[in-house]
Amino acid sequence: MLLMTTLSQNGFGARIKNVQRKHLRMARGYDAKVGRDGLIVFRPKRRKAGLPLRWIVVALAGGIVFKGLIIANLGAAAYGDRIEALRAGSVVEKIGATVMQPDPASLYISAKLSPIFK
Repeated sequence: MLLMTTLSQNGFGARIKNVQRKHLRMARGYDAKVGRDGLIVFRPKRRKAGLPLRWIVVALAGGIVFKGLIIANLGAAAYGDRIEALRAGSVVEKIGATVMQPDPASLYISAKLSPIFK
């Protein structure tokens, strides 16, 4: 009798642990679907791993627009001088100069925005 009680308690503890784990996952969101038998089944939503591609594209576009604004505000010559000053600096400044060098998209944006700053 003692052995049977211990086995059923172990099984009960495992079931409780599974219910608590599912509850935590469902707290982050769930989907409800109706099965073929008419029973509504709730399942936790799967978490999407990693950084979405949309956010990467938005960040890159924001960086290009930012560079265009700076070039339009300073002027191409002054911006080029500042990039050259960065190239003469430390390793981090050299990396910054490489990232911030003008590209065709930022030059196009600066050409369109330069009348606003003058």
